[in-house]
Amino acid sequence: MAKENSFDIVSKTDYAELTNALNQTEKEVSQRFDFKGSKAKVEMQGKDLVLTAEDETRLRNMNDILQSKLVKRGISLKALDYQKVEPAAGGTVRQLVKIQQGIPVEKAKEVVKFIKDAKLKVQASIQGETVRVSGKDRDTLQETIAALKAKDFGIDMTFDNYRSN
Repeated sequence: MAKENSFDIVSKTDYAELTNALNQTEKEVSQRFDFKGSKAKVEMQGKDLVLTAEDETRLRNMNDILQSKLVKRGISLKALDYQKVEPAAGGTVRQLVKIQQGIPVEKAKEVVKFIKDAKLKVQASIQGETVRVSGKDRDTLQETIAALKAKDFGIDMTFDNYRSN
């Protein structure tokens, strides 16, 4: 009886770690000299982030602080989708940052096509917001993971649910 091995390609953002990074960013912004008396803040709105500051320079500086905190907490910067900077009330600017949860269908199709074009003896299927890769040989699955890590799809990908039946 042939064994079937599989793993899932997923994109998940840990919201607890994200909240911790936001709190650290708020604390550093409140203590930094270049932000004294500033209205700069970063906050969660639903599942997205909103960055607000007086001007684009402060917004960019606050974003740098946020990114460094996210990296220290193990959250990939590829999970962030920055929208355009727009003017807000009180002479401030605002930027919406969408947090990626799940793999979008277009990207999932791109991943499946890449796996099929690699001519590895595995099958890839889209299952909701994940991509399941299955094959008979564990080594082939590990080659597939290595190939996927080598190519940049522009999204945060993690490999989990590795099973050997």
